[in-house]
Amino acid sequence: MIIDQQVIAFAGIAALLTITPGQDTVLVIRNVIAHGQRAGVLTIAGICCGLFVHATFSAVGLSLILVRSATAFEVVKLLGAAYLIWLGIQSFWHAFHGSNREIGNFNPEQRSAIGWPCFVQGFLTNTLNPKVAVFYLAFLPQFISPDDWVFGKSMLLASIHWLEGILWLSIVTLFFGRFQRWFNRSRIKRTIEATTGAILIAFGARLTLEQRSFPTSVYAP
Repeated sequence: MIIDQQVIAFAGIAALLTITPGQDTVLVIRNVIAHGQRAGVLTIAGICCGLFVHATFSAVGLSLILVRSATAFEVVKLLGAAYLIWLGIQSFWHAFHGSNREIGNFNPEQRSAIGWPCFVQGFLTNTLNPKVAVFYLAFLPQFISPDDWVFGKSMLLASIHWLEGILWLSIVTLFFGRFQRWFNRSRIKRTIEATTGAILIAFGARLTLEQRSFPTSVYAP
C-alpha cells in the first residue's frame, strides 16, 4: 500500500490551522451558548460544508477571480466582513435585550426554528470569507502532483479538512454544551454573548482591512 506523503503533510498542517481559534470557533461557541448543542452541530455542518465550495472553486479555477480581480476580492471581502459585523451586533442585542429563558425550556418546533438558521450562518461565514478561498487556491496546489486528478484530489484534501473541522468543533460544542446550564445563568450568558459579539465585530473589522498580498508564483498559469 502506497502512502501519499502529500496527503499526510496536508492533514498535519490543516489540523494545526483547524485548532487555531478564529471566527468559526467563536461563532460555534456563540450559538451553543445562545441556543444549545443542536445549534452548535448545525453551525459546524454549515461551516464545514463551505469548505467543499472553496475546494470546488479552487479545483475549477474560479478562485483566480478573487486573486486577479481587485474589485471581486473587495466585494466578497466586504460582504463577508459585513456579515460578521451583523452577527456581532446580533450578539450584542441578545446580550442586553434578549430573553433570559434557557434553551431547555424551548419546545421542539422552537429548537428547529433556531437551529437551521445556525447552519446558514456557518455556511455563509465560511463561504463569504475570501481568505479561505485564497487559502484553498494557494494551499491545495502544493499538495497536488501534475499526474493527479485535480478535482478528485482537491475533494480528498477538503474531506480531510472537513473531518478535522468536524472533530475539533464538536469537541468545542460538547465542552460548552456540557456546562450550558452554568453558562446559561443570566449574567454569564450576557457576558459571553457580548464578548463573542465583540470578537465577531473585530474579525469583521479586521477583514475589511485585509490587503491582497499573495505570492504571484502560486497563481501563475
